[in-house]
Amino acid sequence: MTKLLNSVFALEKHNTDVKTEVVAGITTFMTMAYIIFVNPGIVAETGMPFEAVMIATAISAAFSTLCMAFLANYPFALAPGMGLNAYFTYTVVLGMGLSWQEALGAVFISGIIFLALTLTKVRQTIINSMPQTLKSAVSAGIGLFIAFIGMQNAGVVVNSGATLVTLGNLTNPSAILAIVGIIITGLLMAKDIKGSILLGIIIITVLGIPLGITELPTGIVKVPSFADWAPVVFKADITGALNQGILTIVFAFLFVDLFDTAGTLIGVSHQAGFLDKDGNLPKADKALLADSIGTIGGSMMGTPTVTTYVESASGVAQGGRTGLTGVIVALCFILSIFFTPIIKIVPAAATAPALIIVGSIMLENVTEIDWENIAEALPGFVTIIAMPFTYSIATGISLGFILYPIMKFFHGEGDEVHWIIYLLGALFILKYMYL
Repeated sequence: MTKLLNSVFALEKHNTDVKTEVVAGITTFMTMAYIIFVNPGIVAETGMPFEAVMIATAISAAFSTLCMAFLANYPFALAPGMGLNAYFTYTVVLGMGLSWQEALGAVFISGIIFLALTLTKVRQTIINSMPQTLKSAVSAGIGLFIAFIGMQNAGVVVNSGATLVTLGNLTNPSAILAIVGIIITGLLMAKDIKGSILLGIIIITVLGIPLGITELPTGIVKVPSFADWAPVVFKADITGALNQGILTIVFAFLFVDLFDTAGTLIGVSHQAGFLDKDGNLPKADKALLADSIGTIGGSMMGTPTVTTYVESASGVAQGGRTGLTGVIVALCFILSIFFTPIIKIVPAAATAPALIIVGSIMLENVTEIDWENIAEALPGFVTIIAMPFTYSIATGISLGFILYPIMKFFHGEGDEVHWIIYLLGALFILKYMYL
């Protein structure tokens, strides 16, 4: 079996092994397992049945992650995107009045356009045209972003009416547990113990039981049936979506998924060492093809837009380097359908330390930005801080695309900028002016 896996995923070539990939896959799954419950919680407000969407979420995540594993051999996990599901629910359905079936139809259409842009190499051309400064900034910005999410999940950072965010109650059991988790996981990593992030998640989950943070499972196995999934599968109303005049809706799905995916691929690939000497991502076309197929398949299965997950960085940090990591993630998602009582007990306080620590690792990429050149430093800085400040990877990238060509042009270095960057900068300006 080991020889077969090595042959399929080229484990030796990528300096990894089966054990490392398995641990990485489980770690990635644990940090993103929240989507199994969070996505249906949001989407159910459209009238879609919670349990049906929960099953659709797990199956679409498994399907799209397997596409990534076998098409691109990358350790990236995919699932219905946070932010995209909120746009689907609150703007498209509840705001614009489309039925959830028509909204799924719009997601399907956006997926077809994604596929066309991928097959014509437009998407990968955009990614490969990004200057090294922006690529490094995107990776560092994502690091800050997921660390910020982890701090929120831990209750260390909370909302504030006066200052937007402020320090939470550090005597709260969840915050204490998360802080302990950071220390434990950090010490495990300092000892260079394999699977330290996953071990940290498990230890904190167990420690949370006597504190009342981790709820004991009501059972172990819950066997679903197709009847539970049937209300949403193959219910996308493509004709109805077309009759609604959905250009703006489709553009929004396109924009967010394109640049969220681009940012995640570049950021996590940078961390994993996948980028070539020119800063380009090999097999970008295959990775984007998997993302496109995932969106199309997800809409048919009953979920909003599927995208590549930034939590993949946690598996990469554990040594995941091939599609075998993704296969393990996919298997975990399939098993989760049967073991939801167990998966559900992992508290946010247990996964928050993983996000914070991975974020700190990704921040090392700021050293690759030329901070002595203002034309490089300022766009890079804005890209980095905009992601956590606006809670959007796509916004950070778009502001970077606007500022970078302007700074380079007026700094007398305009000929170093790819024409696509100028074009996208102009398009982003128009987007903020009129959309």
